[in-house]
Parts: sequence; structure tokens; C-alpha cells
Amino acid sequence: MATTEPVSAATDRTGGRSADDPTAAGGPTGGEQADSGRQTPRALLMGLLRPYRGRLAGVLVLQAVGALAGLAPLLAVVELGRELLAPGPADHGAVWTAVVIGAAGLLARVLFTAAAGGVGHLVDAELHLSLRRTLAERLGRVPLGWYTHRSSGEVNGVVQGDVDTLHHLIAHTPGEFATAVVVPVASLAYLAWVDWRLTLVALVPVLLGLAVHRLLSTEERRRQGMAVGRAMGRIGASSVEFVQGISVVKTFGGAGRVHQRYRRAADDFADFFLGYVADSAGLAALSALVLSPPFVLLLVLTGGTALITQDAMPAADLPPFLLLSVALTAPVAALGHGMDNIHAAEDAAERIQRMLSVRPLPRSARPAAPRGNRVEYRGVDFAYDAGHPVLHGVDLVLEPGTHTALVGPSGAGKSTLAQLLPRFFDPTRGAVLLGGVDIRDIPDEQLYQRVAFIFQDVRLLRATIAENIALAVPDADRSAIEAAARAAGLHERVQALAKGYDSVIGEDTGLSGGEAQRLGIARALLIDAPVLVLDEAMSFADVKTETEIRHALDVLCAGRTRLVVAHRLETVTRADRVVVMTDGRITESGTYQELLAAGGWFAQTWQARQGDGNAPQGGPLR
Repeated sequence: MATTEPVSAATDRTGGRSADDPTAAGGPTGGEQADSGRQTPRALLMGLLRPYRGRLAGVLVLQAVGALAGLAPLLAVVELGRELLAPGPADHGAVWTAVVIGAAGLLARVLFTAAAGGVGHLVDAELHLSLRRTLAERLGRVPLGWYTHRSSGEVNGVVQGDVDTLHHLIAHTPGEFATAVVVPVASLAYLAWVDWRLTLVALVPVLLGLAVHRLLSTEERRRQGMAVGRAMGRIGASSVEFVQGISVVKTFGGAGRVHQRYRRAADDFADFFLGYVADSAGLAALSALVLSPPFVLLLVLTGGTALITQDAMPAADLPPFLLLSVALTAPVAALGHGMDNIHAAEDAAERIQRMLSVRPLPRSARPAAPRGNRVEYRGVDFAYDAGHPVLHGVDLVLEPGTHTALVGPSGAGKSTLAQLLPRFFDPTRGAVLLGGVDIRDIPDEQLYQRVAFIFQDVRLLRATIAENIALAVPDADRSAIEAAARAAGLHERVQALAKGYDSVIGEDTGLSGGEAQRLGIARALLIDAPVLVLDEAMSFADVKTETEIRHALDVLCAGRTRLVVAHRLETVTRADRVVVMTDGRITESGTYQELLAAGGWFAQTWQARQGDGNAPQGGPLR
């Protein structure tokens, strides 16, 4: 077990990961993309649809039968016309036979089309449910740090938008394609049997429409369409981030600047999209013209009239072409939309598969429970990307009940080191131990019962305040929730709301940055974890709010092991030990008095800070 392994054994091992986990040997940091063999978007889409191929084939068959049956009423009308226009008395038997066939065909069309649509929508619902469950399961296992590099709009765009993009492909496109193939083939066969010459005339709009569609479906146009999709995704993501961050933005008086940046992004997208549309507007208009019913009927009437006036075709043969020639062109437009749906689905499938290929944190094949709350960083290296290390051979011990402050210049690796303890990432080399056990061997539910983390950016759910506080302890009773809120200094604010703890955040009320921070503290209090990781940055808070939060933190931290990424001098003076990080290494360690006496980076920064008469006594330490 990790408790008895030397550092060298804990650094490069994969034996502690589950043997059937495909990511077991895939790099320790987690979150990279698994190798999907560089499959094409079409292959990725087919991979998603493979379990449903049989039922999708059934949809095609049902729709094809329904499309053929849908021709029966038209053919019945044609035959009625031919019978009624023929010289002599009408054959009543033939007339009623045509009527019965037309009615039966209409009924069959309704039944088979409804069945095809029903099966298609059932498959679509099953695929959506399966994909969202799979994505939720995968996103629940990816490193927490993976989310720090991605916006909520980007994740939502895949889980919601891209999965929804598959709807039309599954529920509608198979039927549209079946109709687009069956109806023209059957109509052409019938029209060619009536008169092959006028059939060629009726084919002219179809051939023109296909030629124009080919010009609109070049690889360059597809790349432009993908660029439009990406631009729309960026607009969506920026919209989400703008709305979510508006409270902080307005606090700093930057709403106007941020709004201007958003407007510029939207204007840039509009200009790009208008250029994309303008390039194809002429061809799109031409396609709509040649496939329009008036153009088709005018062409068929002209050709039919010429044949009739030359006694080359009887007048009774013209009605079939007037009725069925329009049926030849309608599917061409459907084919165009169908191909657009396929391309959009391929792009969506690629993004979905990319998210599904994110390496989850490996699960241990030999889980173990920590024995105590002593924290040890043992020879820890870490790199977000290969060849760009962030931490180098860090050794650090946090004894139970102690308060350790991490300080250092920006980019020194403080936050990265702190995030390894709640397992936002796994070390590239070395190990982080809790109670003598490598945290990679501690089941998640046990780890997060022992390690709580509070950062400046507290994420709130669109749920009640009580549910937000009890996020990690969903079975907590109301008295425990209120006690945690009271200790965090949030109770009075909640009690002042009309619905109290049942107020839904985002609907009934909103929380300021300081209030959200206190809610995060209440969450941690309810968990009652013995080890706390805190990013104490409170630059958003005014003096009163900062004092209240600091008091709540004092309540939370009493008797617990604390690792604090410190930004304030007051935090440093209250710590049992100060650890200075520079360029991913621990360069100084001791009490703040010892570090002041040592004359290193800490002492120099402290003296420079104290010499700044314009800054408050508890100001930032950078």
C-alpha cells in the first residue's frame, strides 16, 4: 500500500490504479484527451449511433413504405382524371377502384409515417438519455482542475447543445432521406411509363437543383459552417460568463467595459456570419427558384403543350406530370437540409466524443482509509502539459491542527500545490498522502469527508439556499444547516428573505460575493472536515464583509489542519508556519518572525509592503 511504499515506488506506479481502467497508464495528471485513433467526424458519429442501427434501419423501412403509400392518392387522382377524360362513358368499377386505392394509400401513409416518427423519437430519447448519463458520469470523474480551464458555457454547449443537435438527425432525417429517395424513384418510374419525353423535361429542375446544391456543399463551405458554429459557441460561452460574473463586474464598476467587449464580440460574429451568408445568397436563391412549384409547373406545361399540339402525346397524359413533377423536386431540398443536419451532427459528435475521451482520475484497485489527518507532500512534481513543469520535488508536511500559509510571487505554483490535496489533479511524480495513505488510494467519498476546500469563486446551484449549503451532506436536517449558516454569519441574511432557506438562488434571491463566500464556509462547516484548503483572496470584499468572513473562517478553522494560499499579511502573522514558493519550489519555511530574520524573499517583500504608506495594514502580499 501507499503507506509503506518509498517515494520511488509511489512516483511512477500504475499498479495502484484499477486494472480495467483504460486510463491507468495514461499519465498522472488526468484530464488529457484519450487517443481516439484520430477518427473522422463521420466515424465518430457512426460510433455513437452503432447501438441503434437496427431500429434506425426500421425507421427507414417504415418511412419508405409510408412514402410509397403516400403516392397512392396522387396516382388515384391521375387515373381518375385519365378515366374521366377518356372518350365514352366512364368505367364505374375503375373509378371506385381508384378511390379505394387512394383512401387506403392515405391511411397506410398516416400509419406507417406515424410509426416511423414514433420509433425515431423513441431512439432519439434513448440516445439523449444515454449520452447525458454517460457525459454526467464522465464529467463526475474528470479531475476537478479540468473545469478551471473551461467555461461553464463550453461544457453546457456539449452536454446540452451538441446532444440536442443530434435530435433532428435521429428523429427526422432518416424519414426525410427515405422519402427523398423513394418518392422520386417511384414517380419517375410511373412518369416514364406514361411518357418518357416529358419525364426528361420534368427532370431538368431536379438536375439543376442538385448541381446548385453541390456548389453549396463544398469542403470550403463546410469549413465556413464549422467556423460559424464555433463562433456561435464562443458567443454563447461569453454570454453565460458575462451573466454569471455581472455582480463582480458591477462591484468594480467595469460593467460598461465588459459590455462593450461582449458587444464587440457579437458584432464581429455578425459581420462574419453576414459574409458567410452573402457568399451563398445567390446560389441559394437560384436553388429555391429552380425547385419552386411555379417554375416546375411552367416548365412541364410548356413541354407538355408542345407535345400535345404536335399530337405526340394525348392530353390525358399531362395531368400525371402536373401532379407528380412537384414531388420530384421537393425531396432535393430535403436532401440539402438532411446533409446539413448530418454535417452538424458530425461536428457535434466530434465535440461529444472529445469530452467523453477526457481521461478521468484513475480509481484505485486497492482502496484504503487514511489513518489520521497528517498531510504529506512527498517528492511532488507536477506539469499541466508535458515539458512545462509547474512544481519541482516539493516536500511538505502539515501536522494535524496546524495552520500553514503558502506565499510567493504570482506563478510560483501556490494554488497548484494547494489543489493537489483535494485531488484537483494527480502529481506527475511523487505522492500526496493523507493519514499515511496516498490520496489516489482513498475513495472520493472518504477523501471529501476529510478534505474540504474553499476558494474565492464559490459556485452556486440554481437550488434553494438550504440545498446549496447541504450540497455535500444532502441528508442533513434543517437544524444542522441553520447552525452552519449561523456560524458562517449567513443566518440573518437568509432569515430576512421571504422564503428563508427555501429561497431559490437565481429566482427568489441573489447573493453578493461576500455572501456566496459565507455560504461556501457554511458548506464546509456542515461537512466538518478535519483538513481545509483555502484560497483566502478576498479582494472583492469591503472591510466590513472581510471582517465578517474572517470571523466565520476562524469558527470554521478551529482545531483543523489548514493549508491557506495567503494573500494578506494578517493571514501570514496568524499562521503557525509560512512556506515560501518560488518557481515551483519551496525556498523558505518557518514562522514569519524566522523568515523576517532570514532576509530572503519574504523579508524583502514584507519590508517593501510595510514601506507602502498608502496600503492598509492587512493588505495583499505578492
